[in-house]
Amino acid sequence: MFDHVTIRASDRAASEVFYGLVLKTVGLEQSVGGEHFTEWGDFSLAQATADEPVTRRLHVAFFAPTRAHVDEFWRTGTTAGYRDDGAPGPRPQYSAGYYGGFLLDPDGNSAEAVHNDRRRRPGAIDHVWLRVADLDAARRFYELVGPFAGVTRGWTHDGPPRVGFASEDDSFSIVDDGAPTEHVHIAFAAPDDATVDAFHRTLTGAGHPDNGAPGERLAYHEGYYGAFVLDPDGNNVELVNHNRG
Repeated sequence: MFDHVTIRASDRAASEVFYGLVLKTVGLEQSVGGEHFTEWGDFSLAQATADEPVTRRLHVAFFAPTRAHVDEFWRTGTTAGYRDDGAPGPRPQYSAGYYGGFLLDPDGNSAEAVHNDRRRRPGAIDHVWLRVADLDAARRFYELVGPFAGVTRGWTHDGPPRVGFASEDDSFSIVDDGAPTEHVHIAFAAPDDATVDAFHRTLTGAGHPDNGAPGERLAYHEGYYGAFVLDPDGNNVELVNHNRG
């Protein structure tokens, strides 16, 4: 499902230190460090600007191979002075085998290490939670996205109200819980260019704002074919085919 998730930081260097430190504990090393982005697998970080403001109120969780890795993620972060957002422990309200630990990044976004019953590569994004202003509007939007991104609507949850979407490998939830998540970029993987075209045509046809028509983005790499729309809270949602065979 996720091709990549990108956040923008008020101080890129400070956020690079945070993520570099804690993601290493769950087996995720920096893969790219360039002028515009720093990447750890399918998670990336960029500097906020006046045109592309700071990401706020996002929750992103990274898969940990064992519970001990979750403990180390949290212990390393809190020892370095980063803010606790929930000590390591079972969270049976999410699932029977769920074990997570939570920290706040320098901009207050919630970063989690989670071990559960699913098998993933170390450090991969396990799930994302988006706070939304209107749960029904966000649900309708992501139900339209789902067939193109290979995700299906799953669970609903009370306290706070939540709707989940999942693929075989990862998941995301939209949550009615205070002020909405702002200025995050979520890209879903597409199998071919035609799916990217259909995604953009369907979403814009339903009245959602265009944020970039389908086409090749050579600035990223040859063959990168993506399209962009805005969700009801203004977050940038992309479908991308890398054309790498």
